[in-house]
Amino acid sequence: MKRIRCAIYTRKSSEEGLEQDFNSLHAQREACAAYVLSQASEGWTLNPEDYDDGGISGGTLERPALQRLLADIAAGSIDIVVVYKVDRLTRSLLDFSKLVEVFDKAAVSFVSITQSFNTTTSMGRLTLNMLLSFAQFEREVTAERIRDKIAASKAKGMWMGGTPPLGYAKDERTLKIVADEAVFVRRLFERYLELGNVRSLAEDLADDGIVSPVRTYGSGRQGGGGTMTRGQLYYLLNNPIYIGRIRHRDKTYPGQHPLIVEADTWDAVQALLAENTQGHQRRGRSARVSLLAGLVEGERGEPLIATHASKPARSGTGGGMVRYRYYVTPSAVDGPRSQGTIMRIPARELEKAVISQIAEALRDPLDLAIRTGAPLDSLRTGALEDSATSLIARLQASDPATIQTLIAAVKVLPDAVEIELDTAALATALGLRAPTCSDPITLISNAKLSRTGMAVRLVFADGKGACGPEVKPSLVKLLVKARTWWAHMATGAADRETLAQQAGVIPSYVSRVVRLAFLSPAVVEAILSGRHPADLDGGKLLAPGFPASWKEQERLFLGVGPTPQEGERLSA
Repeated sequence: MKRIRCAIYTRKSSEEGLEQDFNSLHAQREACAAYVLSQASEGWTLNPEDYDDGGISGGTLERPALQRLLADIAAGSIDIVVVYKVDRLTRSLLDFSKLVEVFDKAAVSFVSITQSFNTTTSMGRLTLNMLLSFAQFEREVTAERIRDKIAASKAKGMWMGGTPPLGYAKDERTLKIVADEAVFVRRLFERYLELGNVRSLAEDLADDGIVSPVRTYGSGRQGGGGTMTRGQLYYLLNNPIYIGRIRHRDKTYPGQHPLIVEADTWDAVQALLAENTQGHQRRGRSARVSLLAGLVEGERGEPLIATHASKPARSGTGGGMVRYRYYVTPSAVDGPRSQGTIMRIPARELEKAVISQIAEALRDPLDLAIRTGAPLDSLRTGALEDSATSLIARLQASDPATIQTLIAAVKVLPDAVEIELDTAALATALGLRAPTCSDPITLISNAKLSRTGMAVRLVFADGKGACGPEVKPSLVKLLVKARTWWAHMATGAADRETLAQQAGVIPSYVSRVVRLAFLSPAVVEAILSGRHPADLDGGKLLAPGFPASWKEQERLFLGVGPTPQEGERLSA
């Protein structure tokens, strides 16, 4: 009899009750183990490994136990995954389809003991999809209830959590004033009125060596103590919390906390901010349009707004201002960070990913023609290919009319970009007759969001950025600094302590930088050409555990070469 290896996966969303000797995870495991035992006559045997995720939502696949389970499935050590209920595995239909794809690829079955589902049958797949649709609906309804509760609480002037603004500390469901921070905030408002603009205020603070107060947060982590940026100053000067009001979306409500800034000072600052903003907007608009304006939305259906920021050009490029375009959530434009998760995606990267995916689909125009549902009885293959080639050229030339006509919507998910094409517009562009289907055609790009420091980028599965090779000046400067410092130390011109004192850093930082003078030539070449993984940054290069071996450096920083485990097997 063939031995069928069964793995039990359990999950609980909240941490409540997990400290008990017998909790929900134990109950799920016990019931699943009894079911596996009942199938012993079929050859089922229980894998002793525990795959338990406690206090983790089913709305994400980034769960430690689930990742271990998927790794063991990929290693071929599991034949059946057993769960108590389907929603213990996931509540997302998109995530479930990915898991099923992984299961199918490894010839692994999926069983829910309380629902009698088995993914090896088509009926089981249909029923599972229906069940998950309701689970996802329940999750969305719960999220709506939470949002409604937050809105109602803010309308009563209550503080709904998050990091308290500078000048305040948390006090139950409201805020209390921190005296020394409040003095600092009032001085910022007064100084802004004296200087007239935020740029001058930031320069004035930097010239006088004035830094933000050091703060200790609830977790024990300390923050502050650094020079205030223009963005921080704009946010502070525009925050109605300082006049005793609570903001929710585009409205403010009387708060239960004391004010720090008087109303007349606040009004004068807001008038000056508005005047400066209007003056900036009168300078004219950029000739570069946002190709996907009005078409992009986030994971929950919230629209992403096309916006931009102007920054001084890097030295050596001729000076002037450079405009950077983004697609952002409304809260990034209209409200403070405490209002919700902020998404700020570089426009060029998103547009490049979308255009590349459509162009890739157009390289098989016959498949797209079939998907439109248009009559193909008089189709000429040569004419279809010519139309597709012309359409690809217009897309790659970033023709706004073509893109706006062809694309119905673009949805940015955490691990993919979903593109909906207008079926009728696509059929017309390909020279086809009117289609019988009006549903949009969906394309999936494997570009996913990746955060590097404070920046969010779109990265493909191979780790490359959506815009292809891109040289990071910060990494190049780091390599130059490493070579320069090492040359000083090697010739005896300066020691580590002297270099640290001259640069205004601690000696250990000098040590971490100098290590980069011995970086693998392959890594150096990748940095200088911009052909490194998109998530490679200074923090990763300077992190502890810098390997001496060039092969290990290439594996760590470029993702090439064998893993340490593979290396041990090869050497054996």
